[in-house]
Amino acid sequence: MLKKESSPGRLPAAARRAQLIEVGRAVFAELGYEATAVEVIAARAKVSKPIVYEHFGGKEGLYAVIVDREVEHIVARISEAISSGTARERLEQAALAFLTYVKERPDGFAVLLRDAPLSKRSGEMPALLYDLADRVGGIFAEQFRKAGYDAKAAPIYAHALVGMVAFVGQWWTESPKPPSAETVASHIAALAWMGLRHLPKKPAPVAAAAAKRASRSGN
Repeated sequence: MLKKESSPGRLPAAARRAQLIEVGRAVFAELGYEATAVEVIAARAKVSKPIVYEHFGGKEGLYAVIVDREVEHIVARISEAISSGTARERLEQAALAFLTYVKERPDGFAVLLRDAPLSKRSGEMPALLYDLADRVGGIFAEQFRKAGYDAKAAPIYAHALVGMVAFVGQWWTESPKPPSAETVASHIAALAWMGLRHLPKKPAPVAAAAAKRASRSGN
């Protein structure tokens, strides 16, 4: 028995779902979550609103799927990038993997940086950053222990590095004449690595120490 063909212009369910994800990512990247309406997504995908609801239950469901996919995509890249090499090489490879993601999936990066629904303010985006920071933190902790430093401080530096890469990535996408991803990654890694190489065993607040000295000299 022959399988009934789809009517003209009608996509199979899986293909339609993939199309809506692509369209939704572009719309969320352009307008942000709050300003995006199901009507806009449906119109750009050239389908009726009920089709969007049928596949995702609404705007928030579609947004959640898009963010989850972007998170998994970048985490997989970072995880692979730091799987081998020296500590410094892993740092540079992680930064390069992140920047390559930014270059190849600008809409996805824009979605992750833009406003999320109120109920998700502490959800997907922090999850991405924390996951990234945890992997980098493992590298830092290993090197800290070898050098005789307190490995418990590694998460501080890991989150600092991840935040730096994220902000640099945003600047990089908006720069009129951006340097290559490799160049940016090498600078980020150099800054982080030089800081780690000269890290004191127990950093002390410089401003507080200076204030104490000034107080004593004034007495």
